[in-house]
Amino acid sequence: MGASAGNQQGKLAGKTALVTGGSRGIGRGIAERLGRDGARVAVHYGSNEAAAKETVAAIETAGGSAFAIGTELGTEGDAQALWSAFDAHADGLDILVNNAGVGTSSSFTDTDEAEFDRLFSVNVKAPYFITQLGAARLRDGGRIINISSGLSRAAAMPEIMAYAMTKGALDVFTRNLSKELGPRGITVNSVAPGIIDTDNNAAWLRGEANKAAWESSAKLSALGRVGDPSDIGAVVSFLASDDGRWVTGDWIDATGGSLM
Repeated sequence: MGASAGNQQGKLAGKTALVTGGSRGIGRGIAERLGRDGARVAVHYGSNEAAAKETVAAIETAGGSAFAIGTELGTEGDAQALWSAFDAHADGLDILVNNAGVGTSSSFTDTDEAEFDRLFSVNVKAPYFITQLGAARLRDGGRIINISSGLSRAAAMPEIMAYAMTKGALDVFTRNLSKELGPRGITVNSVAPGIIDTDNNAAWLRGEANKAAWESSAKLSALGRVGDPSDIGAVVSFLASDDGRWVTGDWIDATGGSLM
C-alpha cells in the first residue's frame, strides 16, 4: 500500500497515484478526483509549476494529500527523470494515469517530421517507457489508465491525422499491456474523452464569440452538454478502485455518447 492519504475513508485510501500532465485540464480533474477518493497523488507537470502547485493545494484543501513533480516529456531520459523525482516522495505506486499529451493543428499535408516526432515522442513513447520503468514500482493488483481520445474511433478527421494516430497507438499499447501485466492482477485500460471544457480548448470553445461552437459541441453528446474534466476523473476513479477490478484491456467511451 502507498503512503497515507488525507481522506482515510475514501475508496482509494492508502493508495498512491501518479497522474502525468496532472496540473491542468483533464489531468487536474483526474488528480483532484483521485485525491478526493483518498489516494495520495503525484501531480506531474512539464513546465507549469504554478499550475501544479495550485492543483496540489486544491487537493489538500479538500482534505487529500498530494505532491508535485516536474519533468519534461518527449526528451531523452524523460521517463528516468520522472521516476527519480517520484521516488524522492514515495516508495511505490498503485495507480498510474498516463494523461500527458500534446496536440496539433497541422493537417496531413502540413505536418512535418519534427511535428510528427514530437507528437509520437510525448503521446506514445513517453507513456510506453514511463510504464516500462514504472512496472517494477507498481504493486500487484495495481491500475494503469491511459488517456486516449474519442478521435481514435471517431469519423475520419484528416486535419488532425497524426494526433489521432498517436491515440490509436496508445489503445494498442493498452490491449497488449493488459495481457503482459494481467498475471500480476494489474488492470490496464484506455479512457477516451470527447470534447472537454479545458484551457486548451478555450480559444475555440469558450466565450460569446464561440457560442455556436459550444452549442454544436454540446449537441454532439447524447446528454446535450460539453464535458467537464470531472467527468473523466469519475471514470478514471472507477477503474482505479476495486469496483473496476474485472475491467481490463478495454477502451472506455467517455465522450458522453458523442460517438453514437
